[in-house]
Amino acid sequence: MGIFSVFSSKKQKEDLDKGLEKTRQSVFSKISKAVVGKSKVDDEVLDNLEEALVTSDVGVATTLKIIERIEARVARDKYLGTDELNNMLKEEIENLFSENNTKDGTDFELPPDKKPYVIMVVGVNGVGKTTTIGKLAYNFKRVGKSVLLGAADTFRAAAVDQLTIWADRVGVPIVSQGMGADPASVAYDTLKSAVSRDVDVVIIDTAGRLHNKVNLMNELTKVRRVMQKVIPDAPHETLLILDASTGQNAIEQARQFVAATDVNAMALTKLDGTAKGGVVIGISDQFKIPVKYIGVGEKKEDLQVFNKKEFVETLFHLD
Repeated sequence: MGIFSVFSSKKQKEDLDKGLEKTRQSVFSKISKAVVGKSKVDDEVLDNLEEALVTSDVGVATTLKIIERIEARVARDKYLGTDELNNMLKEEIENLFSENNTKDGTDFELPPDKKPYVIMVVGVNGVGKTTTIGKLAYNFKRVGKSVLLGAADTFRAAAVDQLTIWADRVGVPIVSQGMGADPASVAYDTLKSAVSRDVDVVIIDTAGRLHNKVNLMNELTKVRRVMQKVIPDAPHETLLILDASTGQNAIEQARQFVAATDVNAMALTKLDGTAKGGVVIGISDQFKIPVKYIGVGEKKEDLQVFNKKEFVETLFHLD
């Protein structure tokens, strides 16, 4: 690891610590209240802990799973002090991420056998979809990858314009046909161009909102099918963007998109502006889909590859 990598990693940890500050303060406040006056983990502590996790936007189903596992550990070990509770929570949350195939990423890496690597980005309007695409493009370019964007969200003129602004800002080319164009046609042209230019990664934007779930499913299926005429296994990644600050609403959005298309990766944005970061845990657990990226600020550098170990250690203030 070079000197730049060390400094970059240190900066990322500092940004993550700052980005999770509101969530950490909220979670710890509630957990502290759950154990106040107690020396061991008993039924009352577990009940209070359950309430603390649910109100931290972890979600009911995931909270119950965590509580059951801690309950089993308490029963097995007979006596566990409340001072060990943070370590138990940390371990169980890390285990949940591992079970959902969330890997400890370190950088914006690409599979060497997929070129171009095709990412289809989905998510409702307003979650930071276009911004995340711009940040992805910047970070892939930063590590030496060539990038091509495809403006296939043609239902809103603003979507094409915003993506074009980001393409100019980070210095990557974009394929667009303007508002009202066939999204599948844009995706097809983007992939044809990517192959001819020998680019490393293609990022395709898609519509954030259609009239109903059937329209959404049909449109995304069509885009996928047309892309496969150029690259048979495209898209390699269907990335769902969710706004962490919406808490449980993000879970409902995830449910809609998972039903509509083959989502295999997620990005949670706006973690720096919310105390609802616990939703990252619940979403990963409920949908069994890896969290790949998190947004912890507004700068281009503030989109991070998700690292479950660092996330949990930062959340629980463990070094």
